[in-house]
Amino acid sequence: MLDEQRCHEIFEKVLKASGADETEASLTGGEHALTRFANNCIHQNVAEEGCVLSVRTVYGGRTARATTNRFDDDSIRRVVAESAAVARQQHPDPELLPMPGPPAEGSPPCRRFFEQTAAMPPQGRAEAVGRAVRVARSYHQTAAGIFSTGYSAQAILNSRGLFAYHRETHSEFSITMLAPESSGWAKANSPDVANIDVEHLALRAAKKASLSADAVEAPPGRYTVILEPAAVLDLSGFLFFDWGGLAVYDKRGFLTGRLGTPLFGENISIVDDVYHPLQSGPPFDGEGVRRRPLVLVERGVVKNLVYARQTARLMNAEPTGHGFPLPNEFGEMPVNIVFSGGDSSVEDMIASTERGILVTRLWYIREVDPYQKILTGMTRDGTFLVENGKVGPGIRNFRFNQSMIELLSNVEMLGPAERTAGEESFEMVAPAMKVRGFNFTEVTRF
Repeated sequence: MLDEQRCHEIFEKVLKASGADETEASLTGGEHALTRFANNCIHQNVAEEGCVLSVRTVYGGRTARATTNRFDDDSIRRVVAESAAVARQQHPDPELLPMPGPPAEGSPPCRRFFEQTAAMPPQGRAEAVGRAVRVARSYHQTAAGIFSTGYSAQAILNSRGLFAYHRETHSEFSITMLAPESSGWAKANSPDVANIDVEHLALRAAKKASLSADAVEAPPGRYTVILEPAAVLDLSGFLFFDWGGLAVYDKRGFLTGRLGTPLFGENISIVDDVYHPLQSGPPFDGEGVRRRPLVLVERGVVKNLVYARQTARLMNAEPTGHGFPLPNEFGEMPVNIVFSGGDSSVEDMIASTERGILVTRLWYIREVDPYQKILTGMTRDGTFLVENGKVGPGIRNFRFNQSMIELLSNVEMLGPAERTAGEESFEMVAPAMKVRGFNFTEVTRF
């Protein structure tokens, strides 16, 4: 484990080798183990352990970064020299700020390290996969997926006295159930492996595959849709790069000119909060600046942007602790998204729908129009017709073209917000949604 003492020891060697005006070291390390299964049996088990040191040096407004995964004295001296050599060849950056100093005291800790997750052996993952496979066999289906566990640590230190350190564990289970002509899917992740209910996920996926057998074809058009949390997450993930101050400053995002305006429905509120109990990740950004909880949307109104230090100075704002490691051209982004949610279950949404579509998840999502935030993609692994308040037959998958501004203006019901994992976006705390007028443009043959 890359503990705090080891981080300081490595940084002392970095400082000793550096003659730069300013020096920063970013350290990441940990262990990741993965059990992969298909055709109802485990076919791969791998584990990786390693650490990376990234050194940034500054010489007269010139900066550059170099990395190594070797921590002996010669390798540390070499990576510092490489960073210095590249930095000296850069043009001076007149907007480059001095490195930040130590953060103010008082920020709450993020305790996200669980010993049982870090220590989980391959046998533990194998036994869990075995339980999932038994569910598949009981439904006469074939299971495929992954179960991963591990831990990570990261630290940022600089020559102005900053030291930021965070460690956490991670676990993830994903399963696809295959029937002869249909499929079902479920996924969950958490810092605490005790929160991963493998049999529940397997059962959910198996029921989706079973119920969507003998799929019928529904015509394309605008439907009321019930989006399960994973579908909400994978669509919403395309929004949040635009919440960076630099995206608005460069006029390359859909929030340009819209700060402080009603943009979504009044039932939509979103915050960025790394300290939320269902969130994960370090409480500092790529420069070591503490992340601030921030209201992004309040009752449909866009309230705030996020700012790295350099963008904050450019736009006469306060840094919010959402920057990436320098040098970078992207600016900043909120990564700890929490929707407010509601109290309607998916079953409540189904019961209130005369005719609509239930969507398990989406895939192959791409952006069509960055200013209206129109996305295209396809449904997958469990798409159902809803009629007269009940789930009907499985239907063939749709392609959609849908504006996210319109979608978040047409939300009729919200489920409780939950920690959600998908395939097209980062994890969020997101609810299921019932949305009117979702635009399906084409039907597929599967």
